[in-house]
Amino acid sequence: MPRYTVHVRGEWLAVPCLDAQLTVGWLGREAVRRYIKNKPDNGGFASVGDVRFLVRRCKGLGLLDNEDLLEAALEDNEFVEVVIEGDTMSPDFIPSQPEGVYLYSKYREPEKYIALDGDSLTTEDLVSLGKGHYKIKLTPTAEKKVQKSREVIDSIVKEKTVVYGITTGFGKFARTVIPTSKLEELQFNLVRSHSSGVGKPLIPERCRMLLALRINVLAKGYSGISLETLKQVIEVFNASCLPYIPEKGTVGASGDLAPLSHLALGLIGEGKMWSPKSGWADAKYVLEAHGLKPVVLKPKEGLALINGTQMITSLGCEAVERASAIARQADIVAALTLEVLKGTTKAFDTDIHAVRPHRGQIEVAFRFRSLLDSDHHPSEIAESHRFCDRVQDAYTLRCCPQVHGVVNDTIAFVKNIITTELNSATDNPMVFASRGETISGGNFHGEYPAKALDYLAIGVHELAAISERRIERLCNPSLSELPAFLVAEGGLNSGFMIAHCTAAALVSENKALCHPSSVDSLSTSAATEDHVSMGGWAARKALRVIEHVEQVLAIELLAACQGIEFLRPLKTTTPLEKVYDLVRSVVRPWIKDRFMAPDIEAAHRLLVEQKVWEVAAPYIEKYRIEHIPESRPVSPTAFSLEFLQRKSTKIPESEDL
Repeated sequence: MPRYTVHVRGEWLAVPCLDAQLTVGWLGREAVRRYIKNKPDNGGFASVGDVRFLVRRCKGLGLLDNEDLLEAALEDNEFVEVVIEGDTMSPDFIPSQPEGVYLYSKYREPEKYIALDGDSLTTEDLVSLGKGHYKIKLTPTAEKKVQKSREVIDSIVKEKTVVYGITTGFGKFARTVIPTSKLEELQFNLVRSHSSGVGKPLIPERCRMLLALRINVLAKGYSGISLETLKQVIEVFNASCLPYIPEKGTVGASGDLAPLSHLALGLIGEGKMWSPKSGWADAKYVLEAHGLKPVVLKPKEGLALINGTQMITSLGCEAVERASAIARQADIVAALTLEVLKGTTKAFDTDIHAVRPHRGQIEVAFRFRSLLDSDHHPSEIAESHRFCDRVQDAYTLRCCPQVHGVVNDTIAFVKNIITTELNSATDNPMVFASRGETISGGNFHGEYPAKALDYLAIGVHELAAISERRIERLCNPSLSELPAFLVAEGGLNSGFMIAHCTAAALVSENKALCHPSSVDSLSTSAATEDHVSMGGWAARKALRVIEHVEQVLAIELLAACQGIEFLRPLKTTTPLEKVYDLVRSVVRPWIKDRFMAPDIEAAHRLLVEQKVWEVAAPYIEKYRIEHIPESRPVSPTAFSLEFLQRKSTKIPESEDL
């Protein structure tokens, strides 16, 4: 017998259907009837006949025709929403779809698995898990470590040993011993009381990353969770059942308690949960729809689920990967701008950078040479000003290796810290099975990732700061020798005038966001937790800074491509022509004023999806191979053959390289 879960005014109703020939309209009326029946005041309605409504699927929000048969319109146990016309009570406090749900519009359950052991997760792996590319399983070694750790907890409970968080209360209540009969209730109360975050829920990608990372930490075998419970958590992840996790509320010490508690709340079947199949619903309904049961917490397991730095670290992982992507593409965008402004490549000479051998600086200078070397890639634009009297360029062009270079080195430094944190046990107390005991410590303190992510924001911001100055040079006719604001019929048309203002606004906002959050601390938990990292805010604002950097560089990319229009029929180098062609595949030239925001977003999307890097990278790598004595990949942000093979990017043999 088919059954549907129907949302009416914030209530979820399970409606069985005895006849598959019944219609969508019947389902809506039956749900409203049940809603009225269960409300003391009839829900404010005299009868079902007084209610006019629309019915839509929770998955994708597709509007249904009331005359369609249920068997044709819906799957068994599908989630639908009845929207009562003119009713201000219809919207729930949580929307039917979370922000970023477009990422799941074409979601397909993955077939491949990543085996987690708690020791070898990479930032690339975690981002892929967040995107839904893989399911999770445990390695046999991890399973054994988890089992041995749990045996220690079971022994403590059996012997009634007084241990923090297992047989005592938490924080200020650490000296309050809890009766054995109340130990499971203690864990449920912990999760419920600590689920006190506020703000928008994490988008699906970030929620998946957080859940995957917590699983990886539990797989290390120092948390005391049972293998049975951990496997239940993995099943929830593999079904893409994602709890409602407000983004604000962690101070980043004693772990990210509030967000991880919301994560655990969904696992025990309470609070809200989202999946591609159900949309938002009560967690117990979402779990049931996927054939799953709520987790029943044993002693120590609530604490095991919520104690750690995984909110800071998972968001930091995304920040590092996005920073790496935009940093290498910033070199390509800047090289294109240099061409349009008829700059010189002399500042990128190998010998200059050999005598100041910072790894990032050397790599950035190499990328500029690989894109602009006129002997390797003839440029008609460069040839047109070969004999000009310009000796050197402004700093925003000449000093790109020095400025972009330290950003690369910053990212490499932060990535090392985040990767270590990905595979660290950050619980308290720690369970050491080899010693048969638990030890209280401070691995939950988020100072490491907090400080690193503050540094990342400061470092990556500089890409936007220098990019905005290059945009100014492109738009200012006294500096560019191009039409004002890169448009014909100036005055009638404003061109890139306000696009530059947008870049300036984003750079200014970044200056405030780059103030370190980890220099602050507020004592919490009755002075038990008297120094905290504020790492949650460090991670969130680092992501915001990086997004602004991406958007500023998207504007520069558009401006540089527009500048090329005024230099035609002259052509730039082959790799930069490929970048130009890529941009023109999504944004047409600026002939006269038009709605610009979609163009900026299109260019931004090219950068986020690393399309600009993909078209230029084969030429950079080919140049590297041909100049092995002078250059080699030097940092995690450098290009690698592995990346080439993974993206399957090929250079047509007919091209002149």
